[in-house]
Amino acid sequence: MFKTLLVPVDGSQHSKKALDVACQLARENDATLHILHIPEELAHETTLVWGIGAVALEASREDRERAGRQVVDRAAEDARQQGAARVETIIGQGDPARTIVSEARKSGADAIVMGSRGLSDLRGLVVGSVSHKVSHTANCTVITVR
Repeated sequence: MFKTLLVPVDGSQHSKKALDVACQLARENDATLHILHIPEELAHETTLVWGIGAVALEASREDRERAGRQVVDRAAEDARQQGAARVETIIGQGDPARTIVSEARKSGADAIVMGSRGLSDLRGLVVGSVSHKVSHTANCTVITVR
């Protein structure tokens, strides 16, 4: 059913759950898994899953990208341990919703699997969540994981 899956990860527990679902779909469908991370400035410090420490509010772009590379690399390692055979990683830039939709188009994704909430929960409540925007603009199936 799905041959190419895109999974945006931000280091949150919600994105980890989405990755778990995507890995199951990848195994069942022998699909390629594209793991995308978009480093962004957050309004609060946070500790990310996969053993990555807190990213300071005043972190430079390079520091955020370095932490982002760790997030996507550890997510890829996790996916391989869960049996995903073909895993590719992408570091994106820009508005998260637009970047996710654009990368899905570029990779020819049949589906985007993403968490219902990420690290920027509070902002999402005010301006609309990334998952909501993606589900309304993507040209492929969007699976939102709670």
